[in-house]
Amino acid sequence: MNHSTAFNSDRLALAGVTVFERGWLSANNILIQGNGPITLVDTGYWTHAEQTLGLVGSALGERALDLLLNTHLHSDHCGGNAALQHRYPNAKTWIPPGQASSVAHWDPVALTYEPTGQHCPQFNHEGLLTPGKSIRLGSLDWEIHGAKGHDPHAIVLFQPEQRILISADALWGNGFGVVFPELEGISAFEEVSETLDLIEQLNPLLVIPGHGSIFWDVQDAIQRARNKLEYFVKNPTKHHRHALKVLIKYKLLEWQSIEREELLEWSFRSAYLRTAMPFDGADREVGTTWMQTLINELEQGKALTQEGTLIRNC
Repeated sequence: MNHSTAFNSDRLALAGVTVFERGWLSANNILIQGNGPITLVDTGYWTHAEQTLGLVGSALGERALDLLLNTHLHSDHCGGNAALQHRYPNAKTWIPPGQASSVAHWDPVALTYEPTGQHCPQFNHEGLLTPGKSIRLGSLDWEIHGAKGHDPHAIVLFQPEQRILISADALWGNGFGVVFPELEGISAFEEVSETLDLIEQLNPLLVIPGHGSIFWDVQDAIQRARNKLEYFVKNPTKHHRHALKVLIKYKLLEWQSIEREELLEWSFRSAYLRTAMPFDGADREVGTTWMQTLINELEQGKALTQEGTLIRNC
């Protein structure tokens, strides 16, 4: 372990932070312990819920979870909420305020689970992560900041003494998450830029992203994200096509293998894909041809293989 790695690991220890780095389909889970509320930030995808329970249970032992937080409500960040609420019934769940009504009245369309063709078991919430406020997690106070762009309701968490940022999908080591408002025709690239400005102003020494390993070359990561953003601003259709292929690949990660006809049926039921099809998916033959083109591109990128009528994840 080099000095930089040890230095930043010490920061995590001082903040009581344990990071469970997850593979796709799940977002990373961040457990924060100390003499205050024992907290889990983000809970992964629903099909990985047993793994999430195992990781958290092993770390906590006989101790209970006090708080369950979601940086945003995409299915890979809150899909384990219901299982954790069942395991730890006294834990309070806090979410960003923007979609609180949709959670309270459980609207899977407004929460984007149906439009993306994904699933999230229903959960409840008791508190709100309001930007501009702070929250006690473990032994330290963490600032809540709005982080629009990838998701218009997302937040990031910043611990100013240890200068640790939980960035969710606002900043990864090599970019950021798909800018989903753009799929709905809502301009959001500028909001991605504003969130990168915010992170630069916070000046963290260590970043815990929603996906991938923790990193401390923060300025380099911000520049990589800006370069990616500049490319998408100049080529918005490429971002849109990239996003659609991400949705297909994500679902294929869940299925592992699927008959082509079943994949096509799923695509016609998923609003983000259906509305992107020529003629809004009304002509199934045209829509099928369009989907096959995306499937072929994913195969060329070695994201899947086609074996007769069977499509397999790579």
